[in-house]
Amino acid sequence: MQEYTNEERVDTEGCANVTDLLVRRVRSHPDHIAFDVAHGPAWRPVTTAAFHAEVMGVAKGLVAAGLRPGDRVALMAPTRYEWAIADFAIWFAGGVVVPIYETSSDEQVAARLADAQVRLGIGGSASHVEALTKGFQAGGLRTLGVWSMDARPGADLSELVLLGATIEDAEIEARRTRATLDDIATIVYTSGTSSAPKAAVITHGNFVGEVLAVAAAYTEVVNDRGNTVIFLPLAHVLARGLQLICLAKGMRIAHLSDPKQVISSLPALRPTFLVVTPRVLQKIDAAAASAAQEKHLGALWEVARRTGVEWGRFAEARDAAVLGPTSGAAPRAPLGLRLQHGLFDTLFYTRLREKLGGRIDYLLSGAASLDAELSLFLRGAGIPVIEGYGLTETTAPITGHRSGAIRSGTVGVPIPGATVRIADDGEVLVKGVGVFPGYLHEADNRDAFTVDGFFRTADLGSLDEDGHLTLTGRVKDVIVTSGGKTVSPAVWEQAVESNPLVAHAVLVGEGKPYLNGLVLLDPDSVRDWASRRGIGDLGCLKPPLTGALSINDNRLADAITGVVKAANARLARSEQARRFAVLLADLSEAGGVVTPTMKLKRAAFTAGVADIVEGLYHGEGLPA
Repeated sequence: MQEYTNEERVDTEGCANVTDLLVRRVRSHPDHIAFDVAHGPAWRPVTTAAFHAEVMGVAKGLVAAGLRPGDRVALMAPTRYEWAIADFAIWFAGGVVVPIYETSSDEQVAARLADAQVRLGIGGSASHVEALTKGFQAGGLRTLGVWSMDARPGADLSELVLLGATIEDAEIEARRTRATLDDIATIVYTSGTSSAPKAAVITHGNFVGEVLAVAAAYTEVVNDRGNTVIFLPLAHVLARGLQLICLAKGMRIAHLSDPKQVISSLPALRPTFLVVTPRVLQKIDAAAASAAQEKHLGALWEVARRTGVEWGRFAEARDAAVLGPTSGAAPRAPLGLRLQHGLFDTLFYTRLREKLGGRIDYLLSGAASLDAELSLFLRGAGIPVIEGYGLTETTAPITGHRSGAIRSGTVGVPIPGATVRIADDGEVLVKGVGVFPGYLHEADNRDAFTVDGFFRTADLGSLDEDGHLTLTGRVKDVIVTSGGKTVSPAVWEQAVESNPLVAHAVLVGEGKPYLNGLVLLDPDSVRDWASRRGIGDLGCLKPPLTGALSINDNRLADAITGVVKAANARLARSEQARRFAVLLADLSEAGGVVTPTMKLKRAAFTAGVADIVEGLYHGEGLPA
C-alpha cells in the first residue's frame, strides 16, 4: 500500500463560512476589479464592492420572498456573471445552493428538485425558468417562486432586488454568519458516468479549506495581478471552486457561456491563467497543425512539434535537477536544441501563445487525463500545463502539479492538507480538507469510505516516490477476458482519444477471447478535417437521434486506423484491440451517451451498440 501526505497546514481560522471569503476581500480591496462582464461587444469592469452590493440586493430579495435559513435554492443557467451573484446571494441569505446543468431534461430537473427538496429556483433564460417551473409542478413541491437572470417582467433579479428593498443589512448579516464550516453549502449531483447520479453534500468547510489550500499552493498562478476566463459549466464544482479561489485572491474573472467563443475572445481578454479540458488542448494543437498545412509548412511544423516535446522534456528534467535533493545550478540545454527552439519560437510558438491572448502563464487541465506528449509540447511552446485531479466529492482538485515542478503523465501531488493512498487493489483513496462528508442519502454512503475515513474514488492509480499520482483507469472499467487476462482499458482509450477526430474510445472484451475497440467520432472535428482536404460529402455528417451509426468511409477509416495502430503499439498484444468500429452518435446530453460535462456513459453507450460489438467478434469492422 502506497501513501503520500502533503503536510502543509491549511489554516481556516478567521473564515467562519464561505461568505467570509468575499467579505474579507471587500474589506481589504473594495475597488479592485473582480469581474469583466460582457456588455455588448465590450467588457464592463465590476469592482469587488460593486459585486458585493449586487449580492446583498439579491440576498435581501430572497429573504423577502420567504427563504428561510437552510432552505435549498436551485440554480439553472449557463456560465455567466449573474450565476456568481446568485450563488453568493443564496449563501448570504442563509440558503443552500443546488446547481442544475442547463442542458438537463425536464425529467432530470424534476428529479433533482424533488430529491433535494428545493424551495425556490433561479433560471438563466425563459427556457430555464420554464424547466424549473415545470419541475416544481411535476414534483408537487410548494415553491417560493422561480426568478430569471434575463429580463422578465415581474420575475427577474431586478424585481427580486426591489422586493427586498425593506430588508435591513443587519438581517442579511445575521443570516450570512449563521452557517458554520460544518454546515451544508451546496448539494451537487455527480455526473453519473457509471451509475445513477448521487447527491454529494459539500460543506462550507470543504469550500473554504479547498480555496485556502489551492491558493497557498499556487500563489504564482492565482493572484491579484492576473485574470482568467471561466467557460466550464458553473454547475460543476471545478468551475465554482475556481471562481471562489479567484474571487478570494483578487484574480479578475470573465465568464463565457459558449465554449466555442473562447478562442476568439482571448485576444481581447488576455488571460494569464485558464482552466481547460484535454479536449480543448487537443483542438488547439490540431488547429495549429492545420494552419501550418495550409501555409505548406506541415513538414516544418512536425519538426517544430518534436522540438517542443524535446524542450518540454528538458525543462522537466531541469526542474527536477534544481528542486531535487541534490539541487544545484540549472543545467543548460544543448546548443542545437537551443537554436532549434529559438527558430521555432519565432515561427510557431509565439503565434500559438498569441492565439491564447499572449499573456498565459499557465493552463490547468482537468476532468480527464492529458496525453503526456501534448503536455510536453505545450511546455516547450511556452505554455506550461498544470494537470490536476479531483472529483465532485473532493470539491475540485485533490492533487495537482506545482508550478515549476510539472511532471507530464501524472496528475501531480496532493494539495496542502491532503493525503492520497493506493489500496492493495490499486484503487485511489483520498482524505483532506476538500473531501466531502458524504452523500445526501445514506444508502449511497455504503462502501463510499474506508473504515479509517478515506474516500474511495473508484479510480485506479499509483504514486511515485515524490507523491506524484498517475491514473491508470477506473475500477469498474477493468476488463477480464475469457482467458482470465485482466486489462485496464484506460491507456488504449486515452491514446486513441488524443486524436482530435476522436471524441471517445472504448475498449471492449469482457468474457471474450480478445479485445476490440469502439471509436466515437467528434462531428465538428471531422467536418473541419474534411473541409481542409476538400472532401465535401463528409460535411453533412449527422448523428442518429438514438444509438450510434457505423461510418464506413475509406478516408476516415485510413485516418483512424493509424491512430488505433499507434495506440496498440504502446501495449502488449493481449491489451490491444484486434478490430474496431468507427461510430457517430449524438454527443449532446439529449443523446443519452454523455453526461453534462461530456464524459461518456460507458455502460449506456456499450449497451446501445451491443449489436456492433457482437459484429466485431464475427469479422465485421476494421482490422487493427
